[in-house]
Amino acid sequence: MAYTNFKQTFWSKHIQSQLEKHCVLLEDCDFTYEGEVKHGEKIKVLGVGRPTISEYNSTDIGVAETVTDSAVELNIDQAKYFNFMVDDVDKAQGTPGLMEALTLESSRALAQERDTYIASLYTQAGETSSSVAVSTPEDAKKAVDAAFEVLWNNGVKIGSDVTVVLTPWFYNLFKDELTNRYTDNMELISQGIIGLYNGAAVKLSNNLYNDETDDYMFVKTKRAIAFAGQIQSTEAYRPEGLFADALKGLDVYGAKVVKPDEMYVIKAHKA
Repeated sequence: MAYTNFKQTFWSKHIQSQLEKHCVLLEDCDFTYEGEVKHGEKIKVLGVGRPTISEYNSTDIGVAETVTDSAVELNIDQAKYFNFMVDDVDKAQGTPGLMEALTLESSRALAQERDTYIASLYTQAGETSSSVAVSTPEDAKKAVDAAFEVLWNNGVKIGSDVTVVLTPWFYNLFKDELTNRYTDNMELISQGIIGLYNGAAVKLSNNLYNDETDDYMFVKTKRAIAFAGQIQSTEAYRPEGLFADALKGLDVYGAKVVKPDEMYVIKAHKA
């Protein structure tokens, strides 16, 4: 990649595309609030209450109700960067596309940082199970069914956009319960989707939080977590005093659980 031919807009979009492709947890967030964001900014997420329904008996219905609302702040408080270079000698002796390959790996690393950050939001879930020792398929099914029961009791409908995100060992116990298994659909598997259960997409991730005993697995709607972020800047440059091409990029983002009643965490370990 010649420094003089570098185009910031093209490379920025390329990196963003790879982030979306390689994220599992990120795919199932609410991007309604995404736009032009900068590190340190805040986004107000407005929530509205539900008006009271009363019996009408042909009399004066009185003064209109003032429906309460709420607002939570989505902080753009995460900032991650990469900064690498390729020496001119290495580039001349290496295979073509080295700079592009390193850019791809940078985007994958940023994607993992985003996924890991979203996994850390388990603390904001509406409900988390007690620590569960899972050793059989029946144990795994019981844990997942308990999560769905909580979501249904909270008003989440069957057929809503729900995702179950499991760690590999838990999936190996649970997989026979899937109503559809996508063992031969490579496009879906590349997105982490491995089957359906109760109408929800079941995904696999190794970025879920672990406290050295338990994994914290998600059963949630797509609306539960709001996410906003972007590659804020990319820059190619020639490092002073070196014969090398370098590229650096800054990724800024934030996420928050805005509908905790639509998110349940299964806290479990392999017995």
